[in-house]
Amino acid sequence: MSKNIEDRVEDPKEMQEQKNQEEGNEKIVIFPSLSKRNNNEKRHVGETSDPCFLIQQLGRDISIHCLLLLSRSDYGSIAALNTSFRSLIRSGELYQLRRKMRIIEHWVYFSCEALKWEAFDPNRGRWMQLPKMICDEYFMLSDKESLAIGTELLVFGKELMAPKIYKYSLLTNMWSVGKMLNTPRCLFASASFGGIGILAGGCDMRGNILSSAELYNSDTGKWETLPNMNKARKMCSGVFMDGKFYVVGGIAADKITQLTCGEEFDMTTKEWREIPNMFSIRNEVLERPPPSGSPPLIAVVKNVLYAADYSQQEVKKYVKGNNSWVTIGGFPQQANSMNGWGLAFRACGDKLVFIGGHSLYDGGMLEINAWVPDENAPHWNRLATKKSRNFVYNCTVMGC
Repeated sequence: MSKNIEDRVEDPKEMQEQKNQEEGNEKIVIFPSLSKRNNNEKRHVGETSDPCFLIQQLGRDISIHCLLLLSRSDYGSIAALNTSFRSLIRSGELYQLRRKMRIIEHWVYFSCEALKWEAFDPNRGRWMQLPKMICDEYFMLSDKESLAIGTELLVFGKELMAPKIYKYSLLTNMWSVGKMLNTPRCLFASASFGGIGILAGGCDMRGNILSSAELYNSDTGKWETLPNMNKARKMCSGVFMDGKFYVVGGIAADKITQLTCGEEFDMTTKEWREIPNMFSIRNEVLERPPPSGSPPLIAVVKNVLYAADYSQQEVKKYVKGNNSWVTIGGFPQQANSMNGWGLAFRACGDKLVFIGGHSLYDGGMLEINAWVPDENAPHWNRLATKKSRNFVYNCTVMGC
């Protein structure tokens, strides 16, 4: 073997040819651009002969490791390089590996117009438009709710005779009809954690207030019925905190009582625990039906629960030790709402985010303000502005 190598090296002409070939290979290591024929079939520019080698000469494992470290903002461009990259992105394998490695980027998804959804990447300050949702007029005009789970955005609404769910996939950049809940509902509490999401409470199509709950697994696309809460409620809100799912606030089954208690669902034991006075309000029982205010505006950052009190324009923090709330500061200056409607208050990674806008009389401007919670009063930083003559109808955060 060594004798053959020595014989080859002694030939200057072969040495020069080998050098030229090696230099040519170096130029195409990352993304080959040579057009070749294989079995009389012309290959597209940029295609590799073996889909296992996403980045030529690095191998599949190292290629994937490199891609995991990129921002998911770049994945759309990478998918356009060739079929191997496109298949990898659409398979969801990268996002599953990112989840295991705890590489997560949070984007805000929101809708200010019927059927039109946009995304905002707070890390790069980029706006992105989703494809227009294709649905009938009844769904378009219906009240809708939304939740991002894994790499999917679920939008809940109603057609003429029945409820419907539309699902946007980040992997394919397309809308499709999603699988219906076991018990269709609206005005529910919801939250997601990784690839799962939980919906609890709400009311059915006949107006009955529910205590039931369901879990959605984005990997399987299936709904699982969970044990019932201790109390039926609608117009409530949900969050994940310390690995458990919480439901707070809402209106009780009598459609008059405003609930101050919260409920905690243990993901391991599959049991609910009631927490008295977790979300205190002015009166527990009203003489007439409650005003049409929004469900509680709550968010969790680093396992700390925050609430946006729209009536007082104050941000409050929940103290777990004594089951109480303390006021820590005010809203951003331009965070306007109609009894809480039209204003989004969300956790986006390590930030608390307000998505709302100026009055329509001021020309209409959507603002995204963020603050990374610390021991000081909130200092809101304006991340972006955008012209909009509408309030925020729906908003959710996708972390993947």
